[in-house]
Amino acid sequence: MDANEALAEQFEEHRTRLRAVAYRMLGSFSEADDAVQEAWLRLSGAEAKGVENLGGWLTTVVARVCLNMLRSRRAHPEVPLDPHVPDPVVSPAAGVDPEDEALLTDSVGLALLVVLDALPPVERLAFVLHDMFAVPFDEIGPMVGRSPAAARQLASRARRRVQEAPTPDRDPSRQWAVVDAFLAAARGGDFEALVAVLDPEIVLRADLGTLPGSAVVRGPQAVAAQALRFADPSRIVHPALVNGAAGVVVTVDGTPIAIMGFTVVDDRIIAMDALADPERIGALDLGFVLDDRSG
Repeated sequence: MDANEALAEQFEEHRTRLRAVAYRMLGSFSEADDAVQEAWLRLSGAEAKGVENLGGWLTTVVARVCLNMLRSRRAHPEVPLDPHVPDPVVSPAAGVDPEDEALLTDSVGLALLVVLDALPPVERLAFVLHDMFAVPFDEIGPMVGRSPAAARQLASRARRRVQEAPTPDRDPSRQWAVVDAFLAAARGGDFEALVAVLDPEIVLRADLGTLPGSAVVRGPQAVAAQALRFADPSRIVHPALVNGAAGVVVTVDGTPIAIMGFTVVDDRIIAMDALADPERIGALDLGFVLDDRSG
């Protein structure tokens, strides 16, 4: 094995962790892969010569690349007023794909990623690295040009924002019971039953990409009215895990048109995150859905 092959082998040992860091930082698979690729380019360019802690060095590189990407988003928002739903990790309802487990080890639901998206980039970096990957603040500080104490404060502010968000039920059976009740009411056009399963603070975020119709809908009555679209028999609903929680993939004529993640708290749905951007859905591996003909 030559030096380049040895270096590539060492890098591959860290790839899964690096992608998990980047996904939490960016909420985008393509951007996460770009950040990881940039780390490889810098490593193969001999920037890491003499580095003793390769894993720490690579994590720092990926974190800084992600920070620059987040700052660029803030400086040049493409559609600043439209809701954005992060890229979902979609798995069969029977269980999370082993390849996806590293992305979801901290129960990184879509609702949490939406909260992280709203944080200032430096707060997001400090929280993700420290709270999710146990990176010490004396390493985080230099990444954001702050002292370790200041980095600790950044993470603390982000943590308060995260803790303000509802804590979802972790019991899969309780999640599915609520989601199944929601879907049954929607299919049956039972408006009152829909309202009953929705939390008074329910929020629906629908991301259609460049298509018209992206929106944030709040309140049980308004969300129930939107949910009645499930009564359309042309829309086939396939149960799936979306970021490890109960969700669905909706198809029409065998083509996935929407992915929905549900956040269930105290036996009611408090958040629904829907991705209906054809381009982004088309980039996801949803082959298991197409193999499911149960509807």
